Amino acid sequence: MRPHDRLNSDLRFRVAGRAVTVVPRSVVAIALPRPEFLEVDEQLTEAGYECMAIQSATDLDELLASRPDVNVAILDCETDFDRTLEMYAVLHENGRNVPALILMPSRSLGRMGLGGVRDEYFTRPYSAESLRWRVEAMLIRVENVSVNGEVANGMVGGPQEAGDGAEVDQGGSRSPDEAGGGDGKIVIVFNPKGGVGKTTISINVGAALQIRKGQRVLLVDCDTITGHIAASLGLERPRTLADAWREDAKTGVSETVSQIATRHSSGISVLVMAQSPLHTEVLEPKRVAAAIIGARRFYDWVILDMHPDYGPLNQALFAQADKILVPVTPDVPCIRAAVQFREVAAELGLRERLALVINRANSGVAASDVERVIGLPSLARIRSAGLLFVRAADEGKAAVERFPTAKVVGEIDGLANRLMNAAPGAGDKPRMSPRSRIAGSFRAFLDRLGAQVS
Repeated sequence: MRPHDRLNSDLRFRVAGRAVTVVPRSVVAIALPRPEFLEVDEQLTEAGYECMAIQSATDLDELLASRPDVNVAILDCETDFDRTLEMYAVLHENGRNVPALILMPSRSLGRMGLGGVRDEYFTRPYSAESLRWRVEAMLIRVENVSVNGEVANGMVGGPQEAGDGAEVDQGGSRSPDEAGGGDGKIVIVFNPKGGVGKTTISINVGAALQIRKGQRVLLVDCDTITGHIAASLGLERPRTLADAWREDAKTGVSETVSQIATRHSSGISVLVMAQSPLHTEVLEPKRVAAAIIGARRFYDWVILDMHPDYGPLNQALFAQADKILVPVTPDVPCIRAAVQFREVAAELGLRERLALVINRANSGVAASDVERVIGLPSLARIRSAGLLFVRAADEGKAAVERFPTAKVVGEIDGLANRLMNAAPGAGDKPRMSPRSRIAGSFRAFLDRLGAQVS
């Protein structure tokens, strides 16, 4: 099975005994000259989409009749305007409303007579990669996301919808006494999809709080499978919680988390659960959760970088979180994973503690669309800066420590500020309804598009 076939297959999981299904990935119908089709097909296939070449309105009509998962079409007005008009009509007949990404002559961009508010436009020359991000953005807005059998047409409800009032703090608020007498905050960084920036966010938010805000920070690597906080911070073979508890079993001498943790040059205390995924039986979930709660007495912030699973350890820690940051990148697999977690969090009574951190926020996909589809607000938007983070990790430092004046560090600093001050994040602004978002004249819409055309 090819990678994109695996991505296009139905995704199913269970939450509290209920089946949850995410519908297959979208098909993109493409009417471009063959060489251009092949380049665009390569990019979109890499992203997990299925591309279908079409040559005429008849081809498109037959495709739409046989494949209900065609959610975007790429049309070429510059090569054959009349044929494109026919195809465009097919996209909107018989109750259809399939959006189109339309290639137009640059001289005609400002005086087009076709197109709806969901359509977008581009001109030659263009890169296949840039077209991929445009298609991703459109599909994030229109791709159906099915949860518990209810298709939302990409319009997943915001925080005040879907009966949220019954979900608030079902997991229970904790008093300082219940938490061991301290008032430090526990922040979890989690997404059930790997590779979205959880560790980068954890390390750098912790560094921002410690270095820039003068806070006492404990950074915990809860990932016993693929965790690499210690390696990223240049800590070679730090003493682990599992090591300490095995010694405790032999000697009878107990230690607190603050005694076990390793101090980094930035001032952050780092606690690693285990060096190996084997022999972690000593890390009993309730005992780990109790140790984390106890650490609140010694630190202002306890930041947990979690493995992407819903096992007993993670569930025990979820219940203790004051805030759960969900890093997302603007691509559909990651967004689907975040939607999944939103539903799991609702089952656990934790949804009100969730907030998105949108990574790669300058990729061309509107952060507001990501928020709307997932149905959660964002607390911060972090630009792409992969090489900067790699260079910092190569030196065993956080980017906040190594590149304090970088723009991306300023965005991380803003996230730290919002955590400290409980200030509204970028996603906490009043949410406009889909109808309000697309209101206004078609001319105003074209003006906005004109500013985006490269």
